[in-house]
Amino acid sequence: MINVQSPTAHGQWTTFDWWPPVGWWPEAARDLLVAGPSASATFVLPPTASSIHAARSFTTGTLTGWGMKELIENMELVVSELATNALRHGLRLPEPSCERPVHMSLVRRGPLVTSAFTDPASSVPVLRYPGPLDAGGLGLHIVESLSHRWGWSALSPHGKIVWAVLS
Repeated sequence: MINVQSPTAHGQWTTFDWWPPVGWWPEAARDLLVAGPSASATFVLPPTASSIHAARSFTTGTLTGWGMKELIENMELVVSELATNALRHGLRLPEPSCERPVHMSLVRRGPLVTSAFTDPASSVPVLRYPGPLDAGGLGLHIVESLSHRWGWSALSPHGKIVWAVLS
């Protein structure tokens, strides 16, 4: 499912309606709010390996449509890492009755674009310091190095949102 929204008439659904917290920017990034064009795009990631490529393609298409091609390379890397984490760690649930998909959103505010992923798990994203022979574990370091700010927030009653802001 793909849903691309720009500022809309009152009463029409947008990403701003479902992405907590109210006002849509996570508290830790509210100081980055700037005036300017705003738009949002959402995408539901199926629990398959091909979803990472689909998320990158969705990002490229969205940023191209917004005239922000200069962000594509870095945002693709951030999206790849956050999507991989959401699918790998966010869908490992002990209760199959709690199955919900991973949602991806790109939200533009002026020159800033936030990439956000929601998943149903309550596990906390943590910067790891892998050993020299470890095959992975550097994803959040990549996100941290490319973004103005990144973070996560718990969602009620369960789940979380992990986000990164780029410009």
